[in-house]
Amino acid sequence: MIVEQLSLVDFRNYAAADVSLASGPNLFVGRNGQGKTNLAEAIGYFATLGSHRVSQDAPMVRDGQDAAIVRMRLAYGERRVMLEAQLNRSGSNKARVNGSPAKSTELPRYAQVVLFAPEDLQIVRSDPSARRRFADQLLIQRSPRMAGVLADYDRVLRQRTALLKSARARGIRGQGLSTLDVWDDKLVQLGTDVIRARRALASDLAVPVAEAYAAIAGADHQPELEWALSIDGAGPDDGGDDAGDGVSTRPSGPRSTSGSGDADAEHVADRFRAALAARREAELDRGLTLVGPHRDDLILRVRALPVKGYASHGESWSIALALRLASAQLLRAQSQLGDPVLILDDVFAELDVDRRARLAGMVEGFEQVIATAAVEADVPSALRARTVRVVAGTIEQDAQREQDAGVHPA
Repeated sequence: MIVEQLSLVDFRNYAAADVSLASGPNLFVGRNGQGKTNLAEAIGYFATLGSHRVSQDAPMVRDGQDAAIVRMRLAYGERRVMLEAQLNRSGSNKARVNGSPAKSTELPRYAQVVLFAPEDLQIVRSDPSARRRFADQLLIQRSPRMAGVLADYDRVLRQRTALLKSARARGIRGQGLSTLDVWDDKLVQLGTDVIRARRALASDLAVPVAEAYAAIAGADHQPELEWALSIDGAGPDDGGDDAGDGVSTRPSGPRSTSGSGDADAEHVADRFRAALAARREAELDRGLTLVGPHRDDLILRVRALPVKGYASHGESWSIALALRLASAQLLRAQSQLGDPVLILDDVFAELDVDRRARLAGMVEGFEQVIATAAVEADVPSALRARTVRVVAGTIEQDAQREQDAGVHPA
């Protein structure tokens, strides 16, 4: 799968822009603040229906405008698909596929993109929510039905938590809240699906993460992934209203990367129900849902130590890169659309010369690689076959480069 054409209207700092891309390596180069990352962000949006930089869509709409339009033409061999997203500053977004109205949730079915950016350091260094978001976005790309499961879980979680808050305000205790049992059943059903899918994902990522890490770092530090499950007594350190209950974040249940029978749905559901029963009084006291996948954490380790708090800067970069490269390998292995588009947003400036060369060697075989850089020389020559210059929200394409690459401006 490759992106052949990207068109923007009122997106970020672009009033209007059109850029043609080719198979193989593509480089967006320009000084900081010119709009390189905005192009990468627009492409990535179709895969995850979100930004890798902000949690809301409104910042992607150009200042003073009500909506942004992003169009992208994809090629799968001889087949072409045109995707369009209208991002509204307020109200629901709109989507089109080949000119026909579609649900926004259909867009990721056509676009598989793996984007690595400096913000991905937060996956390994920040709160558990960053690691859950990484895992859930990859789950959706691997199995689009998980978007509905995760959305339904969030809806049930909100409604159950609202009921707990109401009960606390009214002073209802113990068995006086019989309607909570109904929400417990729904939470367990959906939450069990999420837990099992996340654990299977960690198991599938284990080998490609280890291989990618060794290739990038030039050493085998034995990276590990393990889910710390709240149903087994682990709890988050996210901060905010949903933390601070004094529960350890250390995994207290069985190892969760093995894919063993312990991940059986009935077993997980039984543990989930038991954990809810054990924490009911605490939940009523605090008006919060204290058990479920919304409080789980993906523990990352190198050299048998947690990456968060122990890993060096280079190790943190290597594990973050390894997670994205392993994600691309998983999607590549199972996709019928071809390789995912691989985006490396402002990555090379943060890497030493050896890591730059190793990374370039790992990705140059993908159908399409898009890199961004402020300094062209930071990017290995193997990834500079086609260069697009970005200046203050405008695209400067050299006609000779276009002709040499066999790409004709639209």
